[in-house]
Amino acid sequence: MIAAGAVLGLAVASLASAAVSQYSSRSALADLNQREAQVARAEGEVQRYRKDIRTLTSDLAHRQQFIEQMIDAHVAEIPEGQPDTQVTPKTRAMVNRVSTAFPDASALAHIEAEQLALVERLTEHADARSQAAIASIRKLGLNPQTLLASSRKAGQGGEGGPLVKLATQADGRLDSRFARMGRSLARMSALENGLTLVPQVSPAHVAYVSSSFGYRSDPFTGGAAFHAGLDFPGPMGSPIYAAAKGRVTFAGQKHGYGNCIEVTHGNGLMTRYGHLSGFRTRVGQEVEAGALIGAMGSTGRSTGPHLHFEVRVNDRPVNPRPFLEAARLQGGTNRGQRETH
Repeated sequence: MIAAGAVLGLAVASLASAAVSQYSSRSALADLNQREAQVARAEGEVQRYRKDIRTLTSDLAHRQQFIEQMIDAHVAEIPEGQPDTQVTPKTRAMVNRVSTAFPDASALAHIEAEQLALVERLTEHADARSQAAIASIRKLGLNPQTLLASSRKAGQGGEGGPLVKLATQADGRLDSRFARMGRSLARMSALENGLTLVPQVSPAHVAYVSSSFGYRSDPFTGGAAFHAGLDFPGPMGSPIYAAAKGRVTFAGQKHGYGNCIEVTHGNGLMTRYGHLSGFRTRVGQEVEAGALIGAMGSTGRSTGPHLHFEVRVNDRPVNPRPFLEAARLQGGTNRGQRETH
């Protein structure tokens, strides 16, 4: 019995040793394959420079044009930072290999390295700005993804223009790193443009709100009622401002609201201004945030001069207070008094 146990122990040990040996062999083979792949890539990088300097120079020019187009379209200027601060160790190694093996191409290798570093910096810059815009949108109680989806849906109504292909190589191909930068910048622009269309300017310069959003006692019946906006009391004829950039889609009489203006901002957002004594805009007019659009009054179902202000998302009323809080923090209550024509 003891002999059998000893034999079994030896067998297990032998199997374990074989397994370890096999694992070590596989590990060594994997390391060897990895080193061979690295050598092949390194040789390929050098050969790419050695093969056709003219084509490579053209590719770098295409890359530079792509970068400049993206900057002009989305950020206006290059974000601060040293050109080589984001050159990766891998890219530095590539530059050193090319410079050593093919000194005539050293300058081109450095240009490529700086381009790749700039692409990385622009991508990170765009992603950071996108996150800031997302945080601002969420603070207003809105869903950033819904805002983006609404923006894309709105764009499907009509698009066109001449085809101008983007490429980073003379053969028309687009490097994946540059494509990612382009997508990040486009997303940043979409979010920030969406944010400019969100109401963030106080529609009236008054000291307080007389009636809040939600449940209230109706001023006429005394019974429970839902109030779909905020009421701003003030002197008759006080100026009323557009809360955000948009297009005037209604200016006239509306039941319960009296003289009323509606401004559509895109992405399903609309603001409504009720009980006005006069209009300072017309249907179809494009207005900027803070533009003068009307005068405070007491028309419609009203007990005295005030502005009834609503914010609607896909025609559903939402609480305007977060938007006005954003306006207060950004100095929005002083951003008005721009005449419209």
